Formats: sequence, structure tokens, C-alpha cells
Amino acid sequence: MALGSIALQRDEGIEVLVVDSGPSGAAQARAAGFADRIRIRIFDRPDLRSWQAKSNFGVQMAAAAHACWLGVDDIWLPGRAAAIRAWIREDPLTALQLGPCAIVDERGRRLGLAHCPLPADRELSPSFVTERLLVQNFIAAPAPVFRRDAWTACGGLDETLWYTADWDLWLKLAALGPVRYRDLVTVGFRIHRGSLTATGSLDAVDFRGQMDTVLARHLGRVAQASRRRIERVARVSIAVNIGLAAAARGRYRGLLAAAVDACCLGPAGIWRYWRDSRLAERLLPRLKARWAGAL
Repeated sequence: MALGSIALQRDEGIEVLVVDSGPSGAAQARAAGFADRIRIRIFDRPDLRSWQAKSNFGVQMAAAAHACWLGVDDIWLPGRAAAIRAWIREDPLTALQLGPCAIVDERGRRLGLAHCPLPADRELSPSFVTERLLVQNFIAAPAPVFRRDAWTACGGLDETLWYTADWDLWLKLAALGPVRYRDLVTVGFRIHRGSLTATGSLDAVDFRGQMDTVLARHLGRVAQASRRRIERVARVSIAVNIGLAAAARGRYRGLLAAAVDACCLGPAGIWRYWRDSRLAERLLPRLKARWAGAL
């Protein structure tokens, strides 16, 4: 479905790199079936097991000055390629360009939208984006477009982070700046039972460690005057994420404790958390999918 959505863009200038590590070769065969519609390069790399390693390799091998990635479950919506071209023409030096994302189920039905809590169509400074992004990773992985040299300069994806590698990457790219948010939905992000949030969060200690690592790594980039305030809100956000993962398995104690911590933030802190976490936008599509039996 991912490659099919790219083929529908009918843009001959797109280069697609498929990095396959599976033993059967089935993925390569499926990808080769699009060779008459997409300029595609296929790499058989059984040594690259994680999606982080495969993504780093793909960006390294790409020829274009700008890149993005698309998971096998996700899709480009009609007009995505044309929109990317327009964004790059307007802002060729912008390190990271973001956009909202449609949340879809396994059948491609739209369940909701995930926006970024950022003002649209203006240049955003690294400090502005970092303060908001540290509270919650509100960026859907298929949506961003980034300069390939910026990816290389910041070291790409940290392959030791199984859950938060993309969050860490967006913060690293944002630090290189500038960033621009485009309020146009051009991609679909699919939620399903096999997602990292659904499977990886079974180990609560490791799950917390993944988020704590990113917060500790980037908190120093926040101005000293607001650092403590941002950290308090970010730690509540981590507690809520852990509580929600546990609640999905019928354990609600952590979620109740996180709610108490959130209340202790005070009106300004609660507002900041609600704005930057995009909690409702993240939860409602998943609840719809659960009610429909898809999760």
C-alpha cells in the first residue's frame, strides 16, 4: 500500500529506496513490481535488522538533497509529491519541514488528524520548537521532509532507541534549524495491533527509559529561565504515556497517579501540557479503532 500510494503521485522525479532485511525476498519481489511506475532502488541487507538502521542506510544512499521516510503501513495522500516540491522551492535551506497527518486504520479509513502545536507558514527557531517538542513527540513519522545533509550532520537515528529514535531525531534536526510547519495533510499514519507503542510498552521500565533518555539528552537546549517549567510538564507527559500504555492492558493505577501529577502543574502548566501533548488527537483515533475491533 505504501509504494502504491507513491506510484499514484505520478512524479517521475521521486527516488524510492527499499531496504529489505527479510529472509524470504517477498518484500523485494513486491517492490520490484513497481519498477515500471517508480524510480526504485532495492537493497538486500539482512544485516540491518532494525528500522532505525535501515532508515540510516537509506538516507545515506539517497541521491536527493531532501528526503523523507514512509513505513510499510503508511501512505502518501494525493498531492503529497507536489506539496513537497513547493515546500522545498520556497524554503530550500530549512532543515525540517513538518505537517499534520491523517490517522487511519488497517483498511485505510480515516480515524482522525494529528496536528503539530506550531504556528503555520512561518520560520520557527530551534528554541521555540524544542520547548514544545520536549513535552511530547507530536510529529507523525511519515510527515516531515528534511535536508539530507542536516540528517548526516546530526548523526541520523540513534539505533539504541527502539521507541524514541524518531523523537530524538526531530529534536536534533530542530536544533539545526530553521523549522517550518505546513498546515496541509499529505500523509496517512496507520495504527494497528503490531505498532511499537502496543508491543514495546509491555516493559514499563524500558518504556520509561526510552523517554527519559531523550528528555535528558535535549533538556539542556532549553533556556535556563524556562527549563524547570518545561521539565515538569515533560515528566508529567511521560507519566501519562506510561499510564496510558498500562491502562490499555487493564491497569489504571499509573494513569490515576499521572492525572494527579498533571493537576499539580497549575493552570499554566496544564494548558501547556494539553496544547503540546495533543492528547485528545492521539487518543480518540485509537479509541475508535478499539471500539471497531482493530486494536
